[in-house]
Amino acid sequence: MKILVCISQVPDTTTKIAFSDNNSKFNTQGVTFIINPYDEWYALVRALELKEAGTATAVHLVTVGKADAEPVIRKALALGGDEAIRIDAESDDPYVVAAQIAEYAKSEGYDLVLCGKESIDYNNASVGAMLAELLDMNFIGFATNLQIAGGTATVKREIEGGEETNTSPLPLVVSCQKGMAEARIPNMRGIMAARTKPLKVVPAAGVEALTSIVSYDLPPAKTGVKMYTADNVDELVSALHSDAKVI
Repeated sequence: MKILVCISQVPDTTTKIAFSDNNSKFNTQGVTFIINPYDEWYALVRALELKEAGTATAVHLVTVGKADAEPVIRKALALGGDEAIRIDAESDDPYVVAAQIAEYAKSEGYDLVLCGKESIDYNNASVGAMLAELLDMNFIGFATNLQIAGGTATVKREIEGGEETNTSPLPLVVSCQKGMAEARIPNMRGIMAARTKPLKVVPAAGVEALTSIVSYDLPPAKTGVKMYTADNVDELVSALHSDAKVI
């Protein structure tokens, strides 16, 4: 069984965010990029577990990005991926990302495609479903557990008030969230091996974006905190009536 894991590059959550060109573009200058945690901690690690258990024979990684994304995908290789594919395109449109991956994957015979439930920068949570549609595969989203036996996947996912269990024949696309696996740290042997593992660059397919970002806005700056002493309850009650806002 061949597994394809979708890897995306996202800003580190500790990075200070800024915009340029009249707030129409994300300013990447000085930004530290990491593997999207949902892709790394859950999708990739679960794929590696399936390989270690003998269920899968190969784990391939794919990312849509320019050359500056290669350090991130090399880290994913260090965790245990067998080879990586970088599709030489860049877009903030989820359809373009899904279509680029589908164009490559449709002729490669993957039995299982795993991705994180969403990226932590745009939080669209839509690439997995789009990818399944473009590849004509079944899709199960927001999965917390995945088991494979006899060409059938058993997938658990959280729903409001409980848990849902689904079964589906392979091939299948699954988006993963917390509970799917435990995060790993690459060891020195993996880091050294990643330097020589194949990283193939594939030309971008001619895909037209369906959406575009008009502008970005930073959240409002935090205001100061006013403290009230225990012996000044009347003033606190008055402030709650006059100044407090319900969000």
